Amino acid sequence: MTDDADGSDDPKTDDADGYEDSMTGEAHGSEDPKTDEQYHLEVTAGDVAEAVLLPGDPERVETITERWEAHEVVADHREYRTATGTYDGAPISVTSTGIGSPSAAIAVEELARVGADTLIRVGSCGAIQPETDVGDLIITAGAVRQEGTSKEYVREEYPAVADYAVVAALAAAAEELGYEYHVGLTASTDSFYAGQSREGYGGFEARDSDAKIDELRRAGVLNFEMEASAILTLASIYGLRAGAICTVYADRTTGEFAVTGEGRAAETASKAVAMLAEMDDRVEETRASAWHAGLGL
Repeated sequence: MTDDADGSDDPKTDDADGYEDSMTGEAHGSEDPKTDEQYHLEVTAGDVAEAVLLPGDPERVETITERWEAHEVVADHREYRTATGTYDGAPISVTSTGIGSPSAAIAVEELARVGADTLIRVGSCGAIQPETDVGDLIITAGAVRQEGTSKEYVREEYPAVADYAVVAALAAAAEELGYEYHVGLTASTDSFYAGQSREGYGGFEARDSDAKIDELRRAGVLNFEMEASAILTLASIYGLRAGAICTVYADRTTGEFAVTGEGRAAETASKAVAMLAEMDDRVEETRASAWHAGLGL
């Protein structure tokens, strides 16, 4: 009997959806099992560094790379633009993800398949606490999973937490650069409007809109954005390091909005990658199980 072309029963047939071959254990990261090029990002092993910054907007790739010593755009497909270079001597890459968790999760999946192990979201956000001002940086320590993508992977109770070494490096970089920053909790949503308690078209207000943002404020959440919780959740599942840093564009406590300070998040995240490289060296030199504050920065 001949097996169908979907590879349902033949153990010698490679699955084309990114899972391992049942006999060889060989993993295929592309829709096409005959190529190592990733289907959406169009990158292959060797195109990206182990540490990758993840802005949403493809135009922010240039904002980030203009701060590096050198860089080369290695792929540009759909919303995913990827460049690789060096910052302060450390290898570094950047891949834009587009808006929202579904496309960000694709980036995480395909970057992991080509060797990335440290992922830092670099973006903008709306702040909901009075102590955060427009232009400040918010470093995510953990995130409220108010998006649906990560729920496709794991139960809702699973936490979206940033890697503590990444958080430490981001805070140290912001401190060294002299930028105003805050470390705390982020809420990631699927909707820029209703999901973040903004009015929709014609003044539409989602059910319990005011109550939802008030609850988050009382719980100490600092900001809204749309990708961090999915990135952090997937990174934890896959044993990767991840974090997030966003510039405040919107102060939801005062109504102030300004597109300012975009370069601060870009510079801070890039510097954090260089610091993480030094931190990793110290872990290796001391044979520690993981980086800790006693090893210094």
